[in-house]
Amino acid sequence: MINTYNESSLHNTLKTLYAEEFEGQTEAELFGHIYDILAGKQVIEIQTGSLTKLLAKSLDTLDHGYKIKIVYPLILNKWIEVRDQEGNLLSCRKSPKTQSIYSLFDEITGLYPVLLNPNFSLDVVSVNLTEKRTKCPEPVQTSNKKRRFKKDWIKNGKALKEILDTRTFSKKEDYLSLIPSSILPEFCAKDLAAALKADSSLPSSANKKAHIMMWVLRHMELLEETEVRNRSHYFKIKE
Repeated sequence: MINTYNESSLHNTLKTLYAEEFEGQTEAELFGHIYDILAGKQVIEIQTGSLTKLLAKSLDTLDHGYKIKIVYPLILNKWIEVRDQEGNLLSCRKSPKTQSIYSLFDEITGLYPVLLNPNFSLDVVSVNLTEKRTKCPEPVQTSNKKRRFKKDWIKNGKALKEILDTRTFSKKEDYLSLIPSSILPEFCAKDLAAALKADSSLPSSANKKAHIMMWVLRHMELLEETEVRNRSHYFKIKE
């Protein structure tokens, strides 16, 4: 089911939805951390940025005997809305950049130590959103100084348009299900990339995630190497 939330920020909308679903308290403080949601013995964190930043917090939460669910919005489609200083709409266009479920592996490289913990789960929420920008009279730097070159606009936030799907990852089968069955039982990164490229339901960028996906699965100890053939390392699912 597709839901529309035209004028709501991405983070706040997801926090409201999950707080209602789990009947939790928002902005809760617990053993030195502020959590987006606290629901009994479970905490929920909405993370629109890098997931790696949550490793230490996740480990501490798990060590205290609590369950933790991380909610990560995956942007499948993005529209860029530009307004002037008075708020008048100047343009609205769809960004050519797209993501797929395989984009997730870029974000979880630093989380692999907790991904298979029985008290840890990851909700990947596929969304469409609008990125809001304000046109500036001259090129400017961002407040965090991250721009290599100044631009004549600044971001004002992200508005959630639609929730398309939610996929929960909590056990090894959830991650292994992303390996195309056509390349089993033994495969290398090139085989995986070719299978993803051949899948017409995925964006053209999906096949570029093959190497990082295999890196994560290996560090999760879900794959084991079988042989080196023609300078390619082959793996199978670890029993």
